[in-house]
Amino acid sequence: MKKIIVTGGAGFIGSHTVVELTSAGYEPVIVDDLRNSEARMIDGLTAILGVRPRFHRIDCADEAAMRSVLNTEGDVHGVIHFAAYKAVGESVAEPAMYYRNNIGSLAVLLALMNERAIPHLVFSSSCTVYGQPTSLPVNEAAPDRNASSPYGYTKVVCEQLVRDQCAATPELKAVLLRYFNPIGAHPSARIGELPRGVPGNLVPFVTQTAAGLRGKLRVNGNDYATSDGTCVRDYIHVMDLARAHVVALGWMEQRTGSTCEVFNLGTGRGNTVMEVVNTFAEVNAVDVPYEIGPRRAGDVEAVYADTTKSREVLGWTCDHDLRDALRDAWNWQRSLGN
Repeated sequence: MKKIIVTGGAGFIGSHTVVELTSAGYEPVIVDDLRNSEARMIDGLTAILGVRPRFHRIDCADEAAMRSVLNTEGDVHGVIHFAAYKAVGESVAEPAMYYRNNIGSLAVLLALMNERAIPHLVFSSSCTVYGQPTSLPVNEAAPDRNASSPYGYTKVVCEQLVRDQCAATPELKAVLLRYFNPIGAHPSARIGELPRGVPGNLVPFVTQTAAGLRGKLRVNGNDYATSDGTCVRDYIHVMDLARAHVVALGWMEQRTGSTCEVFNLGTGRGNTVMEVVNTFAEVNAVDVPYEIGPRRAGDVEAVYADTTKSREVLGWTCDHDLRDALRDAWNWQRSLGN
């Protein structure tokens, strides 16, 4: 089987991608220091897969440790790089931490890939590179230098770093996947989003509020120029997102010569914050107390994807809708038992 290193593979998107990789016949190897996850995610993967996945608990920004992993694993077909800090608000408060971790870890990884002639890279990017688009839906040709947060700018820089490495390394093939807003969980409720502390994303805050772990959901602003005044985002089921990484690997395997392509991953539809809250309450028959708060620094008003390129070039489309994702997210929250 083709061995794929999955950095951040115990995280939300990474763990679901491990499932999809295994289903497609690859051998995923998780590299994760669990700073943004917990060992229960490895246990959940074991329950789903029927076998414990290979797992190295290290910081992928540690060059010596990563080199040791590659020495241990031998022939590696490719890398999917998820490991990064990802909270917009936290990045505004701690920009140096974000630049050091997100860019530094990728620089280490690319150097080692070059050293070992590992030919395939899928990079976890974000729609935050677009900032507030001038037109919607936003496509891959839109300017990507207007990120509205330090987190977004780390993705801009990382994308350029990958492009530069591909230009310098003729045998390297890379795909940059710009995620919109991943939500949901595996249908088994064995793995899902597991934020540390106060969630930085909407749906975990909704599920924790519905579960009684938080008194009220705070909606960050209701004075935007949208249908109900709250921000608009493109919410994509994590299982659809995970499958796209496997599709991207297969696409690269058919390419010859150096390749570096960017693709949007979203549903192509936007929903407001309040639409998500109300749909969650309806689908799961549960109340979600909320209050309106001020706008959050770093947030853009509205962004959703033009997915034409992903559909026509990769042959990838979504199989799940918002209701599916919110149902799976609630089942995951209930499975945590706290």
